[in-house]
Amino acid sequence: MENILSPSLLAADFGKAAQQLKEIEAVGTQYIHLDVMDGMFVPNISFGIPVIQSLRKDTDMIFDVHLMIVEPERYIEAFRKAGADIINFHVEATKNPKEVLSKIKQTGAKTGITIKPKTPVCEIVPYLKDVDMVLVMTVEPGFGGQKFMAEQMQKVEELAKIRKQEGLLFDIEVDGGVDLTNVEKVLQAGANVIVAGSAVFGAEDIAKRAKEFLKILQEKKT
Repeated sequence: MENILSPSLLAADFGKAAQQLKEIEAVGTQYIHLDVMDGMFVPNISFGIPVIQSLRKDTDMIFDVHLMIVEPERYIEAFRKAGADIINFHVEATKNPKEVLSKIKQTGAKTGITIKPKTPVCEIVPYLKDVDMVLVMTVEPGFGGQKFMAEQMQKVEELAKIRKQEGLLFDIEVDGGVDLTNVEKVLQAGANVIVAGSAVFGAEDIAKRAKEFLKILQEKKT
């Protein structure tokens, strides 16, 4: 499994977003994590389709779109057209996860499913054969800069075990409070896609910080 850094745009300076994307892309960052919040599923509003569409012109990075919205099935096609490469939705946000996964597949995007800290892995087991990525939240979704919940690594370990036992190939992504002090523990638990928001975009030199993450990810490659 390739280890991948997916910095969260939520922590970027939106007045310099295009420039900052170029800076992290230039040092080898492959993904950019795009948190879409509707103010209903989570108590915050971020950005939506027009911003993603606008940024798509400025970078070739993989758009790792994390939908924190109710009834995500309503907007799958629109986010794909805007430039999403991976569309990740919350199992808690829809009554029909299979329908959402089917809609994502129909667009040609990669499929992702997400669980909040209080949601057990068993809630998504029925869908694991149909996903390209599972996202484990290590903070309560809605706001950046929260403290990393180390106990969520048990879910990562459980997912890695299921993946191996069932011969599946889905990526395991971790989002929330990941920084240079805990990223190795996240990788050791079995995750291979690392979301880092403030830890990258909050640095004085974001390109240097991205390189530091990428170095660790490369060294821990399995």
